[in-house]
Amino acid sequence: MSSTTYTNLRIWDGLSPGYSEAVSLTVVDQQISSVGERGPNARDMSGLTVVPGLIDAHVHMTLDPFIASVSEQLAQSAEQIQSKMDVRASEMVRAGITTARDLGGGEWLELGLRDRIQSGEVEGPRLLCAGQPLTSPDGHCHFWGGVASNKNEIKDVIDRQQSHGVDLVKIMATGGMYTKASHPGRAQFSQQQMSYAVSLAKELGLSVAAHCHGTEGIERAVKAGVATVEHCSWLNRDGRRSQCKRNVTREMARRGTWVSPTVNAGWSRFLGGDGKFKESLQDTFTKMRKDGVRFIASTDAGIPNVRHHELAAALKVFSELAGFTPVETLRSATSDSAIALGIEKCTGTIGVGKFADLLFVEGDPLTDLTVLQKPALVVARGQEYTNRS
Repeated sequence: MSSTTYTNLRIWDGLSPGYSEAVSLTVVDQQISSVGERGPNARDMSGLTVVPGLIDAHVHMTLDPFIASVSEQLAQSAEQIQSKMDVRASEMVRAGITTARDLGGGEWLELGLRDRIQSGEVEGPRLLCAGQPLTSPDGHCHFWGGVASNKNEIKDVIDRQQSHGVDLVKIMATGGMYTKASHPGRAQFSQQQMSYAVSLAKELGLSVAAHCHGTEGIERAVKAGVATVEHCSWLNRDGRRSQCKRNVTREMARRGTWVSPTVNAGWSRFLGGDGKFKESLQDTFTKMRKDGVRFIASTDAGIPNVRHHELAAALKVFSELAGFTPVETLRSATSDSAIALGIEKCTGTIGVGKFADLLFVEGDPLTDLTVLQKPALVVARGQEYTNRS
C-alpha cells in the first residue's frame, strides 16, 4: 500500500466558490484517504494549487486530427490507429485530462484502449466508450457500421454495442458536417424510433448521448430522454443557425438534460472578426442558461485540427462564449461533467473516498483559466504524471 501526502497547497474541491481551508490531502493507492490531515511521506507543494482532474465529455480516440479526409481516416490499419491512440492517451493525461468520454468509432479499438489503460498497460485517462454510433442509412458516420432503419435494426445495433462492453450508447439524431450524404439540420430518426432506442438503451443500463446539430433532432432527442445533447447547434432544416427553441430549452431544464457544446480551442477564431457570430453564440448561451440548461465541457477531439490534449486551452474560449465565470467553467469540466456522465461517486471532486484524479498548477485557476494549460503535476487514479521536457 502506497501513501503520499501533498501539503502546503491551495485546494479547490470542484464544487465550492472558493478554496478550501485545508492545505493538504493524502492519497493511498488510487484514492483520496483524507483532506486536511497531514499523513506520512509528506511532499511540500508550496506555490501550487490543486483542482480535480479535467473531464472532456466528447472525444474520438481513433480519429487523427491531422487527417481531414474521411477516406484517409478509414484507410488506416488497426495497428496504425492503436499506436496513435496510445500517444494521444498519454498526452491527454499529462495535460490534466483524467477522464474522457469517447463518442464513436467503428471497430471498438477505443474500448481496447480503455481496457489497456485500466490495466496499466498504457498511460491515459479513464475512458467511457460508446462504440459504433446508431445512425440511419447513409447517415452521419454510417461508415462506422451502426446503421439502422427500423426497430429491429435499432435493437441489433444497440445489442451489438452491449456485447462489446460499451459504457453508453451514442445516437446520431441529425446529420453531420463530415458525412456528405447527411444533412446537419435534419433529423435522422422519427420521434418513435428515437424514443425506442433510448428506452432500449436504458433497459440495458446504458445512458444515451445524442449528436444534434439541427433543432428538429434536438427536440426529438430531448423528448426521448437522452442524457446529453452533443453540439446543440440549433440549425434549421436548411442548415442555417437559428434561434434556440425556448420550449425545448425549458424541457431540457425540466428533464435535467445536459448540453455538451463541443467548444474547442479553435473556436477562438469566433472571438474576432466583425463579432456577429460571437454575439449570436453568446445570445444562445444566455437564453439557454436563463431557462436552466446545464452545460459540460467538451471538444470533439479528433475531428480536423482538434487535438486530444487541448481541453484546457478550450476552457478559456468556452468561458467567454458561454458567459461563465472561471469557477463555473471549471465545474463544467469537473464536478458537473462527472454528474452528467454518471461517475460523480468516483471522480469530479476532491473528497475522501474519491479516486485521486488531480491537476496541480501554478497560479490561481479560479481567476485565470490559462494556468490550467501548464500542469506542474497530474495524478490519475493515484498514478503521478509529469510532463516530459
